[in-house]
Amino acid sequence: MVVLDATVVNIALPSAQAELGFTDGERQWVVTAYSLAFGSLLLLGGRLSDLIGRKRTFLIGLVGFATASALGGAAQSFEWLVGARALQGAFGALLAPTALAVLTTTFTIPKERSRAFGVFGAIAGAGGAIGLLLGGFLTEYLDWRWSLYINVFIAIVAFAGALVFVSTVARTGPRPKLDIPGTVLASGALFLLVYGFSNAESDGWGSPSCWLMLVGSGILLIAFVLWQRRAAHPLLPLAIVLDRNRGASYLSVVIAGACMFGVFLFVTYYLQTGLHFTPVQTGVAFLPMIAMLVLAAQLSTNIFLPRFGPKVLVPLGMVLGMIGMIYLTHLTLESTYAADILPPLAIIGLGMGTIMPASIQTATLGVNRDFAGVASATVNTSQQVGGSIGTALLNTLAATAATSYVSAHLPASPEVIAEAALHSYSVAYWWAAGFFAFGAVLSALLFRRVGHGLSVAHARSTAPATAMEAPQA
Repeated sequence: MVVLDATVVNIALPSAQAELGFTDGERQWVVTAYSLAFGSLLLLGGRLSDLIGRKRTFLIGLVGFATASALGGAAQSFEWLVGARALQGAFGALLAPTALAVLTTTFTIPKERSRAFGVFGAIAGAGGAIGLLLGGFLTEYLDWRWSLYINVFIAIVAFAGALVFVSTVARTGPRPKLDIPGTVLASGALFLLVYGFSNAESDGWGSPSCWLMLVGSGILLIAFVLWQRRAAHPLLPLAIVLDRNRGASYLSVVIAGACMFGVFLFVTYYLQTGLHFTPVQTGVAFLPMIAMLVLAAQLSTNIFLPRFGPKVLVPLGMVLGMIGMIYLTHLTLESTYAADILPPLAIIGLGMGTIMPASIQTATLGVNRDFAGVASATVNTSQQVGGSIGTALLNTLAATAATSYVSAHLPASPEVIAEAALHSYSVAYWWAAGFFAFGAVLSALLFRRVGHGLSVAHARSTAPATAMEAPQA
């Protein structure tokens, strides 16, 4: 529900714009409002789940997200819709890390943990594509408002399931305090980071607002790290992110998130403008990728990850993603879906299904129970930041490539414009392939070998109590 809401509204935006009467310049705020609130409040949401209890936080997040979705669906003005989307993002920041923390603290037996994280990783990786499918279907056959109303029904099912199946764990020991300075610094840094990349996407990388935001984010991030080193009750203990396996996992999620959003964005453009697919056909076109992602997620977490560890699986997934991206660079205006688009999407699905579950499971393995929420929030933050970076950077590179192509092939006939768009997509795919290649090298170097420090395979022979302690770097 949380991941798909980052994309489900995209296809519905033209219909919402026509009904509510907002401008093209204002349209981006329907997406940006959600991203800003979600990205900047994730660490706070994860820490709150550690402090006030995960089941309670999970239920509050569900009710709040459903309420915000209903408000958005009933919007009668642009300001109303943007406010509801920001509220959705705020409660999503409470809900997403809490859901992962519940999983982390519930499943401690390796076999059960692998199965649970296989399902969770598949859903996290496929959520964006499901959002495109659902958004297209609801917009075409019902109304754009149902792309928001649908969350109410999902939340009702999840709320009932949480009441029955999620247990309440009694707190032992003294109650830790919320690190307010650390929360302000982290939230401010993430807000400026997401906002800066959003401005880069709309105003270009040369705009002062973009660079001021990104520089300000860097300053606040440095201040946050310095504060965490001396805080009595740190928001995010640095030992969590400095562990090699976790650090590699977070970086892998950033890279995969950046490339994944690029696939959705440019393949969607190509299918709708090049092959003239309807919104529903576009969503259906991504189904094979989702199927391969789910298959790879189950195989990797249940069979291959315990045996080979993330040092083998994550680089392998990155290489598959790179191959799929290079395959997409060969698309032409005469390409067909079955021969030219289906194979690379399936390959990328296999790659993402190998990267995401392995990275998410490794990122949360061995974390002290008291910090499971904020460690989980760091996973969500990595995915959100990766998506923001990927969307802004690849969009800018593609736009520059399209402009250069048209300038070199004047006059700008409809055929030249179409070829320029295709060329811009190809440039974006090459850059995404480069990101995957960099991720393959980085993850191969950073992840520990099986049996060298805490890993999924090593945890098999470790008692649950010991496996929940945070190892040092």
